[in-house]
Amino acid sequence: MELFNYFRSSASYRVRIALALKGLNYDYRAVQLVRGEQLEKPYASMASARLVPLLVDGEQRLWQSLAIIEYLEETHPEPPLLPRDPGGRARVRALALDIACEIHPLNNLRVLKYLVGPMAVSDEAKDRWYRHWVETGLEAVERQLAAAPSTYCHGETPTMADCALVPQIFNAQRFHCRLDHVPQVMRVFEACMKLPAFEETRPEKCPDAQ
Repeated sequence: MELFNYFRSSASYRVRIALALKGLNYDYRAVQLVRGEQLEKPYASMASARLVPLLVDGEQRLWQSLAIIEYLEETHPEPPLLPRDPGGRARVRALALDIACEIHPLNNLRVLKYLVGPMAVSDEAKDRWYRHWVETGLEAVERQLAAAPSTYCHGETPTMADCALVPQIFNAQRFHCRLDHVPQVMRVFEACMKLPAFEETRPEKCPDAQ
């Protein structure tokens, strides 16, 4: 397998965590988003969305981080990243989507670049935008975790929801977001970071870290 990704991409980090949790080996392929490599050949000819991550597994070319994790779950079911029961699976997917769909798109690199570029928003206003959507989005996750506390997002083993949560907290910390209002979120984050799969795949430990 090959994983085309960028060290600071939270979507890429999600997949790196999932691969590590499942003990799967892969070749790391760096795509430098800040230099626009995702828009240039040869990567652009491989990834029609021109985004990261992209997982190549034999003849399969897979994009969108949560879809990649679901593929890994189906092709390499152990250890599971989704619960066995339908209700639990739905809850884990919902938590992951709370982050991947409700928080992440509003603070994605290309959105931030559009704000300070064509929209001519100041860096200060851009950071305020970022912090607002991350902080309020994590409040929704906090309420979900507080309603059914467990070591990880759902239960006593990491799931796809944890793969989504941890990268979002890394980004929140990088932009100095307030996090003291989400104690359940931070408790789960700290539990995850005790595991090698989360610690060893963190952005600054990637080959293309700058």
